[in-house]
Amino acid sequence: FQWSSPPEAIERFKSQEIWFPPPQFYEFCRLCNFSSLEELQKFSFARALEGCERWMPVMLTAADGFIQLLPGDELYPEDPDYTGEKQIIMSTEKKVEDLMKEGGIFHRIVIKDIYNLAIYVNIQAKYKHINPLMMKCGKSDSNSRL
Repeated sequence: FQWSSPPEAIERFKSQEIWFPPPQFYEFCRLCNFSSLEELQKFSFARALEGCERWMPVMLTAADGFIQLLPGDELYPEDPDYTGEKQIIMSTEKKVEDLMKEGGIFHRIVIKDIYNLAIYVNIQAKYKHINPLMMKCGKSDSNSRL
């Protein structure tokens, strides 16, 4: 066990010292919006009564990777399979890069391999939540803030 700040954890992930699944990567990128625990507490207190929504990532298999679609993304299904009973499989022969070029409304995690992730978000977060910093980890790292 080791205590790390969100940026430190992401750096350790980038260097492949540690691994965490895409949902945790997403949350670490959200936490990077706050420079201190006090700032996070103020944010949490201010938006606590705003509400929340249930999320279920929907996996889209592409020719060269995967995309975890999240609510608000233009490819996110209207009626996602929350229970796994429908066993809906979304797939395409297109490459991830082509899907990104064709799209315009993003709330997704692009997965090339377990250490090559990228978050793309250009929607307004609901319930006064805060979007994650858009970040890429992999062969060509670059960070940008919406």
